[in-house]
Amino acid sequence: MSRHPDATVIQGAAALSKGGLSPLLALGAVGLVLGASAVVGRRNAPDPSHPRIRRWYRRLDKPGFTPPDAVFGAVWPVLETGLAVGGYRLLREPSSAARNTAVALWLLNTAMVGGWTQLFFREKRLGASAATSGAMVASGAAYVAAAARVDRPAAATGVPFVAWLGFATLLATRIWGDNPGERR
Repeated sequence: MSRHPDATVIQGAAALSKGGLSPLLALGAVGLVLGASAVVGRRNAPDPSHPRIRRWYRRLDKPGFTPPDAVFGAVWPVLETGLAVGGYRLLREPSSAARNTAVALWLLNTAMVGGWTQLFFREKRLGASAATSGAMVASGAAYVAAAARVDRPAAATGVPFVAWLGFATLLATRIWGDNPGERR
């Protein structure tokens, strides 16, 4: 009994629609999402390409536990790689309520990373950025919990992100408190 080639294609498409994204589509989606967040973050970076932002950031009173700039530059690519791997793994999973919740939280967290840099560095809204950092800890933890219900390795890649956000919240809150002239 031979099958018609069109029937095989239709069955394959139906199986794919029940499954997750193809490897190429998942990779493209991850690249697009994290790329957009990186563009916003880069636009607000306190580096030599943004001298006013850099001068402002350097003038802030910061606690003694503030890492050197090089640490921030080293940590974020690692965290974003973890988010990329986690997002990719989730997007490859079959669509379900649990998977879709985890993906939505992944999208929210990646958007919030770029949004935080806008608040802190460009708009200089220290209080809002501290509150946003705290919200990111909560949404990051929710992402890890939701991802764990779908794919434990994806969840594990988000744990360092949440830990760093906890530290970043402490740091942002101290900077806000130690710079009353900068309150907005």
